[in-house]
Amino acid sequence: MSEQQHSDPPRKRFSVLARGATWLITLACFYLVYNRTQAAAALDGLTVLEYLQVFFESANWGRWLLLMIPYSIFFFLVDSHATWRVIRWFNSSAVRFNHILPIRASAYILSLLNEQVGKGAMSLYLLRRHQIPGWQAVSSMILLGIVEVYQLLLFSAVGVFLYYDLVVSASSALPLASILLWVYGIAAIYLPFHLLYFRGKLLKGSALRDKPIFHALRQASWLDYLLILLCKAPNLLMAIVVYTLALQLFSVDVRFEQMLAFLPVIFIAAALPLPFHAGALLLWTVLFPEYPEVGVFSLIMHTFFVTFNACIGMVFLPLANRELFVD
Repeated sequence: MSEQQHSDPPRKRFSVLARGATWLITLACFYLVYNRTQAAAALDGLTVLEYLQVFFESANWGRWLLLMIPYSIFFFLVDSHATWRVIRWFNSSAVRFNHILPIRASAYILSLLNEQVGKGAMSLYLLRRHQIPGWQAVSSMILLGIVEVYQLLLFSAVGVFLYYDLVVSASSALPLASILLWVYGIAAIYLPFHLLYFRGKLLKGSALRDKPIFHALRQASWLDYLLILLCKAPNLLMAIVVYTLALQLFSVDVRFEQMLAFLPVIFIAAALPLPFHAGALLLWTVLFPEYPEVGVFSLIMHTFFVTFNACIGMVFLPLANRELFVD
């Protein structure tokens, strides 16, 4: 029996255990959210469904749509622009923005099924139209993901620093302030090591950095990271404004400074590998204890956002098919 066959069973067991753990955590998150919502409903003498019905009936759905549709289009354009910039800098300067738009849009459709499959559309386009090896294209997507994480950490750190008392007062169910300080500290320590390592100035004998999948990381300087962050930042700033206004349309009393402190943290939780963005769902309920129904609000926001983005993808699908499959 080969070494590969010996190693497969442990890998499969680990995969099954990891998948089971994510679902258990997800169920626990939903259970905690349900309990909080049920307790709030009981105070008003209502069932959970009746409580949520009152919440939804209080919303101004027309204004909400007028807010969400332009925001979704804005997000698509900024997201596509940031992706285009990274590809031009690290893969091919011949790539045009109007060619990236249909590919990025069609990726939103695939992302409904699997986020990684969605990213594969860009790699296929770059391989077919610009002869860029797949791993080099993937490296640009990894670079974008790293900048996304640090963007969320940076904005949440600014929000927490400016409105620390808000975070502490909203952390009665979870020591969020302490957790975040640890996360910020670890991220701040790691970043210079990351930059020095992939630029070849640290652990010079290491061959890991030379793999094709790290192509963009080897090329990127600290200034490149900053420029990519600036390209992506308008989406996060707009999200803070939009979520503040959207919550007010659902009769939730929230201020801009609260969202500046809370929303990047919630987005970090949403990036955790949990089904249905369960981490974000729980954080919404923890950070707004007087409005446990905001967990359901977050699901509505996310569902509309990904569905509308997929609709944008459908509009661009004929162009994407031509770029991807027609010689």
